[in-house]
Amino acid sequence: MLIICLVCSKSALAQFNDTTHYHTAYLSSGSINKTNDGTAYLLNNAFKFNIKKKDISLNFNNNWIYGKQNGNLSNNDFSTALDFNLYKTFPHFFYWGLANYNTSYSLKINNQLLAGVGVAYNFFDSPNTYLNISNGVLFDASNLTLPNNMPDVYQTYRNSFRLQFRFSIKDRVVIDGSNFIQNSFERKSDYIIRTTTNLSFKIQKWLSLTTSLNYNRVNRTNSENLLFTYGLIVEKWF
Repeated sequence: MLIICLVCSKSALAQFNDTTHYHTAYLSSGSINKTNDGTAYLLNNAFKFNIKKKDISLNFNNNWIYGKQNGNLSNNDFSTALDFNLYKTFPHFFYWGLANYNTSYSLKINNQLLAGVGVAYNFFDSPNTYLNISNGVLFDASNLTLPNNMPDVYQTYRNSFRLQFRFSIKDRVVIDGSNFIQNSFERKSDYIIRTTTNLSFKIQKWLSLTTSLNYNRVNRTNSENLLFTYGLIVEKWF
């Protein structure tokens, strides 16, 4: 297996300051597995751009995963998201808003639009420790394919709960991640799980060796995927 990660950014938390307001990164990773039984490969590309000022932050993220196994399509998953945080009230507390569009062959999502607002609170927010929980309401307009290959076009409102964390050990080892569970208010069996956990080892201030584990499940389509990558992080703030 060969995995190459050129440029990526897993967490820009605690890297912004009074003179640093912008951050951008590009991720390109992939895997190739060739055996006597066949060949499988996976490509993962992502681009992100972040802006943070005193009272507001803006995040723009794009991700595309494409893969085949023995000549058959296994992944063709695209996601783009624009979100903002508004810091206008109490210390450590802020409002957030989100607009997210997804398509996913592996999760049987033909089209999905998620949009909503909510609140969040930072329990810890320092260069070495960050722990945040958030909750809100999302409007979900989806076109899915059910396990019996029947189309499913529907709308629902979801509760969206997130746990986000980042821990830095002597500025050399960084563990960070985001974990979402998004339940429909109408059906208990209709939920979405998204988790990302990263472990990075700093080589230089701007260069790290990293591993990343991503898990996603859409219970309505009874579909899930798991992606593990390792490579390099090159980051710049300005």
